[in-house]
Amino acid sequence: MTTALHQQCMIRNILFLLFALPGLSFASWVARTPAVRDALNVSTAGMGIIIFALAIGSLTGLLTAGSVIARKGARLVIMISSLMIVIGFVAIGIGASVKVTAIVMVGLFIFGCGFGAAEVGLNMEGSAVEKALNKILLPAFHGFFSVGTLAGAAIGVGAEAIQLPIIVHFSVLALLIAVTLWYCFRYLPEATGKEPAQTVGHKGGAFKKQLKVWTEKRTLLIGVMVLGMAFAEGSANDWLPLIMVDGYGVSALTGSFIYGLFVAAMTIGRFAGGWILDRYGRVRVLAGCAISAVLGLVLVIWGQHYILSAMGVVLWGLGASLGFPVGLSAAGDEPEGAAARVGAVATSGYIASLVGPPALGFLGEHFGLLNAMIAVLIGVMISRSLIRWARPSDEQNTPFGQEKDGVIPKDIA
Repeated sequence: MTTALHQQCMIRNILFLLFALPGLSFASWVARTPAVRDALNVSTAGMGIIIFALAIGSLTGLLTAGSVIARKGARLVIMISSLMIVIGFVAIGIGASVKVTAIVMVGLFIFGCGFGAAEVGLNMEGSAVEKALNKILLPAFHGFFSVGTLAGAAIGVGAEAIQLPIIVHFSVLALLIAVTLWYCFRYLPEATGKEPAQTVGHKGGAFKKQLKVWTEKRTLLIGVMVLGMAFAEGSANDWLPLIMVDGYGVSALTGSFIYGLFVAAMTIGRFAGGWILDRYGRVRVLAGCAISAVLGLVLVIWGQHYILSAMGVVLWGLGASLGFPVGLSAAGDEPEGAAARVGAVATSGYIASLVGPPALGFLGEHFGLLNAMIAVLIGVMISRSLIRWARPSDEQNTPFGQEKDGVIPKDIA
């Protein structure tokens, strides 16, 4: 193995670990949301407002990370944003322990800023390694994010079962994340995503380039498709334990366990994604995912029993697993302008998964959380109608549903 190839493989392995860390922290927060709500003594709408702080922070991180990466590179952004996750995580635990909503919201804002910026930096590094190794890796990278969420959900279930104080739970995980970052930082390349000074120095140039890609029909429709599928993922990540607790009257422990089923299904779908995409192609796979998500949501909303709803959760998780990473790969089909397109589609996905769920809190307050999920169901159905735009760009004249099996664009094959 050449030195360059060995280095790229090392970076790939480090990224597998780093992709898991935001998932670990995020799922730990989600698994303890019933306990946080009880500690703060707030309503469903109140939780929606609290979660909105996370969404605002995440949007801030998403929208600022690109320009920082262009000037300083993705490695610095990953490091700083991950430290913000650690700080925010501890602040959330402190706020829940002293029962002060404002501290929890500040912690969620800091946590969100770090989470949003880290996802941009990690996807930038992941895309670079994918091209360097000439292999489909983004589903697997996102699969390790799901591994992190699975671990976080499992830890959350255990912490809930033994009534571990939230501050202890979150502080121990924050320390683990900080130590892992200290180990991994040295292995990341410094200049990924960094642009020449004369390029980034042009005032508003990067922002205008980002806006321009939205005038492309294919990019716009892929972005809408990803938005609907990411909404399905994000709504479960923010609300699923509470949906089960409020909608089906189960305990907080059972709600956390069912959330773990969703995360497990997402993880399986993402790790199997590379092989399935090679065999059946994007259109068929994404169509199957959308149908699975629709069936799962129908069972969750109208299943009438928590066991049947739990079966729906598994289908929901499998269906939501590939929409985001495959959409990113589709956006990068054309090498020229690929970074701007991938960035735009990633932003639409993260906006949907982070801003959409807080709105469900307000719907849930008036119509119930189960009925609020109808909005998610509609979003997935819209995504299903747009899947044909994710076909590889060299197959855009192939009739819908007749994508060549196993044809993957050269830059991500």
